[in-house]
Amino acid sequence: MNCQKFLMQSLCTASQTQTIWERCKGLNRVTHTLCLSTMATLLQPLVVICGATGVGKSKLGVELALGLVNKGHTKWRGARIINADSMQVYTGMNVTTNKISPAERMGIDHLLMDFKKPGEQYLVGQWVHDAMQAIDETHNRNEIPIVIGGTSYWIQHLLFPNRLASDGPPSDSDRSRSAIPERFVSKLSPDLLDLFDHLPEHAPSATSDPDRASLLYKLLQTLDEPVAARWHWRDTRKVLRALRIIKEQGRTPSEIINEQASTPLFPRYRTLCFWLHAEQSVLDRRLDDRVDDMIKNGLLQEIRELYEYARTSADLGAGLRDEHGRDDFTLGIFQSIGYKEFYKLISDPDVSEGKFADAVEQTKHSTRKYAKRQVVWLRNKLLPAIHSVTAQCRGKSPVAALYLLDTSVLGESWMSNVFQPAQTIMNAFLNEEELPDPTTLSPLAQAMLTNVNKALSPSAVLEARRKVVCPLCTKNPSQPVMVEGLEWEAHQRTRLHRRLAAKAKERISDVPWKHHQSEWERHSGPLGLRL
Repeated sequence: MNCQKFLMQSLCTASQTQTIWERCKGLNRVTHTLCLSTMATLLQPLVVICGATGVGKSKLGVELALGLVNKGHTKWRGARIINADSMQVYTGMNVTTNKISPAERMGIDHLLMDFKKPGEQYLVGQWVHDAMQAIDETHNRNEIPIVIGGTSYWIQHLLFPNRLASDGPPSDSDRSRSAIPERFVSKLSPDLLDLFDHLPEHAPSATSDPDRASLLYKLLQTLDEPVAARWHWRDTRKVLRALRIIKEQGRTPSEIINEQASTPLFPRYRTLCFWLHAEQSVLDRRLDDRVDDMIKNGLLQEIRELYEYARTSADLGAGLRDEHGRDDFTLGIFQSIGYKEFYKLISDPDVSEGKFADAVEQTKHSTRKYAKRQVVWLRNKLLPAIHSVTAQCRGKSPVAALYLLDTSVLGESWMSNVFQPAQTIMNAFLNEEELPDPTTLSPLAQAMLTNVNKALSPSAVLEARRKVVCPLCTKNPSQPVMVEGLEWEAHQRTRLHRRLAAKAKERISDVPWKHHQSEWERHSGPLGLRL
């Protein structure tokens, strides 16, 4: 069937977008652009509210949803909110994860919240599948889905297909040896082949079982060196996930990434994204105050209850704790900020005022640091992606648009700076009217949304995030000290590295040599030892 006719006959639900996109890929540039523009008019609308923690995302989402419920729309009779916070999917810890209370929801449905057990793994691929289903159901009810959360990694993979290898749980039956390509099997020594045949159900702890963790990493290095160089050998969950992809799909993650790099971005939905942002100094103070309020509202009691649950619940299984009985802070809700910081305080009967103060300060520091990482992802990943698809499909109502709303000043300014602009833009978006220039909303928007020029290619990002080995700081070659390439200069300035470098120079100065670059100089150059 002619691509244009196929598009015009299609109702672009999320499940159909991939089929239509595949038909567009092989067209020449002119027809390809026309195809994308036509497709853009058929995609179902989606509103996204993202931003760092503490900027008021949930508040705006409820206000926009109530506006649709109360004032109505020619087509959409209301809205439902879909949670995109990776910690709020878990039951309990309402204060620690800052969940919106039932009273604050004002009768608006909140989906994908409070439905997973504390130690249960819930990966990005699983959430994307569940979110797509919730979005389709919401559209079928003639309501607008509003995705809200600070886990921008999830949001980005929801918006843009073909950028995610299989992240679901392993299949019930792994591939048989005969189904695994010989090119993989032939690379492996007997011990690595046995490990590949019997991949562990849970990732080993690099702290309590470093030998097993390093062997798992060696297996990934042998099968897929480019992806192994992306991860630290201690990051056993990601290493194991990459190995499962190889075993289940018969392809390496780097092969999948290179294939993705040849595919232009295009969103699943016609997307309007609101990025709520506050000046960093203002947000830091706000987050510190919020931690104090959380403590007053029962944060410590929640952490005690979760600690006891980890000790007594049969649901968690052995995968949550290492052989010394310590919790794995990379699983489920145990990743939430506050639990790790107060863990020693809760687990140690010798509680002192100093330990409590230290835990509070660590929680504040971790929260501020996390907020900065959220902003970096939005500016370096999501914003360039939306700019890219906007450049492909120009029209009165773009296929994707992002607006930054300044939440530095709250109180009475919220209405004029945040809610009113968001409601006006959303109404124009739903009516497929012309939208304003995003940089004109505020000086902060102009500063944050200009000069967007980041690499989008998955393979380029993979190369940029390679780890390098520091030979000076490494004591055991099978368990090396690894640093991301971009952080190598900062690592060289650390006290330990400088001390070891000085000792290495002293040893070298005692050895006669002429005009030869030393081993230390070769290893400690601009990029250390590349993997």
